[in-house]
Amino acid sequence: MRYDTPIYFQRILQGAYNAETGDYAPETVEETVRYASVMDTRTETMRLIYGDIREGSLTVHLPRPYRSPFDRIRVGERVFHVDYRRDLRVKQSFVLSEVP
Repeated sequence: MRYDTPIYFQRILQGAYNAETGDYAPETVEETVRYASVMDTRTETMRLIYGDIREGSLTVHLPRPYRSPFDRIRVGERVFHVDYRRDLRVKQSFVLSEVP
């Protein structure tokens, strides 16, 4: 298994409230890069998780678990939501679906 694809764990930080204007500052996105093995999700796995087959689903394997909190994962220019997560002692895997 090759861990050669950069993936970005994104944390969305809400903007601070400005009492003078009554508005919030724009939200910012903080990214942390890790290298992972990225592949398409198998049909059997999609049926177990979703109940049907979905387009744009990926399976990601990390050689070491990522422990910090995150909101979503970016692979290339596409943004994904975590549908399934499995933590092992020395590895971690995710099943992702694309955010519309």
